[in-house]
Amino acid sequence: MGITMTDAAAQRVSSFLENRGKGVGLRLGVKTTGCSGLAYVLEFVDELEEGDEVFEEKGISIIVDKKSLVYLDGTQLDFVKEGLNEGFEFKNPNVKDECGCGESFTV
Repeated sequence: MGITMTDAAAQRVSSFLENRGKGVGLRLGVKTTGCSGLAYVLEFVDELEEGDEVFEEKGISIIVDKKSLVYLDGTQLDFVKEGLNEGFEFKNPNVKDECGCGESFTV
């Protein structure tokens, strides 16, 4: 299935990469944390690592390591502004449950 992103997310990531002045794309991953077990990790990538999967979406390279891809396959990354709040949202079809604070999830 892969990883996709909305136009709003692609524009935001493109803007960050342009302001940063370097980078081959955006890494999307998971880490063990929180009350539900897993949390999303976003970071810029300057060099690909062995075993990285790369998904091209709207001119952006989304890089995912093989361990994280098991939990993230089919996820759509979005960027949302609501009033003074703004941030990335993850629409992940693999999520079975989320903690009350929204910081972590279970698959």
